[in-house]
Amino acid sequence: MEPVALRTDRLVLSIPTEADVDAITSACQDPEVPRWTPIPSPYSRADAETFVERVARWWDEGAETVWAVRLDGVLAGMVGLHQIVGHATGGYAELGYWSVARFRGRGIMTEAARAVVDWGFEELGLVRIGWRATVGNIPSARTARTLGFRYEGMLRQGLTGPRGRDDGWLAALLVSDDRTPVAWPVLAD
Repeated sequence: MEPVALRTDRLVLSIPTEADVDAITSACQDPEVPRWTPIPSPYSRADAETFVERVARWWDEGAETVWAVRLDGVLAGMVGLHQIVGHATGGYAELGYWSVARFRGRGIMTEAARAVVDWGFEELGLVRIGWRATVGNIPSARTARTLGFRYEGMLRQGLTGPRGRDDGWLAALLVSDDRTPVAWPVLAD
């Protein structure tokens, strides 16, 4: 699959390139990124170089679609559809994202993820997009809820990463769902 650029009112989403390696490396020094994602920690420039190479391969294979989120040309985060399966017959993918610290709390990831979800349903023909996060990742859960995802439960020790196993929250959005946010039992607000 050829990489696709997406645009919103404020953002440009495009495949991360070698020009993003230093910004990715810097962003991944923030302890909140490896705390909630399965990236290596400590995170090196070589890790970012490998990531950029993998993203290009994933696009080529149609296995995953990952975008660098840019606001005014500056890296604000990453968003992607992972584990894409059966998209030719109405398939499934999993939404994942992380934000650069200085861009958090501004609705940027919600805006970017909404564009990716729309693209997944409209262009890939997905019927279900899942979301998983380590229990306690409230900002990620709020973003998913705002997008209309429905909370589906918790997997005990269901997520694996470089630091071992964690309990994980699960949610999903169906192409047929009304995207109006609903209450989640794990979110107080």
